[in-house]
Amino acid sequence: MLNRKMGLIVVLVLLALSVGLPAAAQNGGERADPLGGATEFAQANERSDVTVILDWTPNTNHTGFYAAQALGFYDEANLDVTIQQPTDLLVEAVVMSGAAQFGVSYQEFFTYALADEMPLVSVAAIIQHNTSGFVTLHDQDPITRPLDLSGKRYGGFGQMDLETAIINRLITCNGGEADSFEYVDVGYVDGFELMVQDRIDFAWMYYGWTGIEGERRGLDLDSVMLMDYLDCIPDYYTPILITQQAMIDEQPDVVAAFVQATARGFAYSIQHPAEAADLLLAAAPELDPDLVRTSADWLAPLYHADAPRWGQQTAEVWQGFTDFLVENGILAESIDVDAAFTNDFLPGVVEE
Repeated sequence: MLNRKMGLIVVLVLLALSVGLPAAAQNGGERADPLGGATEFAQANERSDVTVILDWTPNTNHTGFYAAQALGFYDEANLDVTIQQPTDLLVEAVVMSGAAQFGVSYQEFFTYALADEMPLVSVAAIIQHNTSGFVTLHDQDPITRPLDLSGKRYGGFGQMDLETAIINRLITCNGGEADSFEYVDVGYVDGFELMVQDRIDFAWMYYGWTGIEGERRGLDLDSVMLMDYLDCIPDYYTPILITQQAMIDEQPDVVAAFVQATARGFAYSIQHPAEAADLLLAAAPELDPDLVRTSADWLAPLYHADAPRWGQQTAEVWQGFTDFLVENGILAESIDVDAAFTNDFLPGVVEE
């Protein structure tokens, strides 16, 4: 079993860079209503206090929460919501303890919690597709395809089984040999700086935050995005919104109210990225305004992408990545993917 605490800490620090949107997430043509056509939204039966714990310090993955707070959507849902920054504990542990009713997690690490039989459920996909990948400095290590990663030094973050399985699958799918790269455990240090110092050749990152930050540093970047190789690496949801099964069983009205108000916040972030960025900055003024605004604009079409509404999840995505973990010996056996998630609390009605 992987060290889930390490993974949960680093997953938002890793940021994979892209020269554009993944094909599946591009805004081509008219897209579905992110609220599934809803014009009325759930309210808690009585005024209720709710805490949502973030996976990382505030960033644009969280814009919808701050928008829902600032625009009064939580208040209209009969909720008093506290947005809490993370502690040293796992998000799953905090939610299980009841100290927070909801949390931001990731499918890859949430799956390990389910394999450990934690009674948790994913109630929404915050971003519809995996936007991560592998990045190099163009001048030092130009790449155009996964095979180009062979022979290079990878700066890993300590989840060696998962990282190696994904890189090996990419390389072998592209005609190369497994284990043809060198794994260097670098922990939480700045991957860009290590590449500049020629201590590693490539790193795994998400574009939407640190990737944009790297470009703002003036770095010329090449990337291999996982979304371009879905025939090799199955898609997965990262990040996700989670709660306890007990919360669903005992307070379904509060779950529906919170999820639907949050959906309204993300719909606003999709439709008004500049204004949503300002709401995030008002709540977290320590953030770099240019980074927030650029990131908000880039993420706007990705929150919803090609799904029938924001937050929608499918069994196929959950099963596909779970199968990958089992095939690579990362999980001993599959989880019950139908119990891992629900779309029941999302606003609107769509065909599944």
